[in-house]
Amino acid sequence: MKKSIWDIFAPIYERAMKSQKNIYDFLYKEISEAVSAKSVLELATGPGMIARHIAHSAKSVVATDFSPKMIETAKKCGIPQNVVFETADATNLSYKDNSFDVVVIANALHIIPNPEKALSEISRVLKSDGILIAPNFIEREKGKKNFWQKILTLAGIKFAHEWTATEYQSFLESKGWKITKSQIVKGRIDLLYTQCVKK
Repeated sequence: MKKSIWDIFAPIYERAMKSQKNIYDFLYKEISEAVSAKSVLELATGPGMIARHIAHSAKSVVATDFSPKMIETAKKCGIPQNVVFETADATNLSYKDNSFDVVVIANALHIIPNPEKALSEISRVLKSDGILIAPNFIEREKGKKNFWQKILTLAGIKFAHEWTATEYQSFLESKGWKITKSQIVKGRIDLLYTQCVKK
């Protein structure tokens, strides 16, 4: 996925996601509970929607995105005192080993050409007893894009990986993660919420 695509969509991303309000309300609640009093790294924060909504619960949040325009957009909104927004590449992080209690990467692994690299970096910066929260959009049926997925493709947003729920879970497990919680949330594009720990 080219950085320029996300730079272009940065100003309208949050408005566009209002069509998935039920999914984001679910994410805010679940993630807030999981990050209580913990140090959090969020990858692919976009305009900072999740970071702002979980800040009240977390000890600290470092919210990052590959797109400078997304971070610029995130900084234009009210920033909680315990949140820092930074530009970062999820496949090549600058943070030290064992730095965070929780890593959140929502709706992003499917657009990263090499998600294995991102998971390797997440494992490195996450504490040994840490939590990976990796909710991701999924296909209802293998090889069958619904109307909204087709619209995104026409807009230039293409998924590098098109997983069903079973395929996505298998992918995470094959990369050294044990899924401790999973739930499908229905939407215009369905989401599989996953919480993991290192095997």
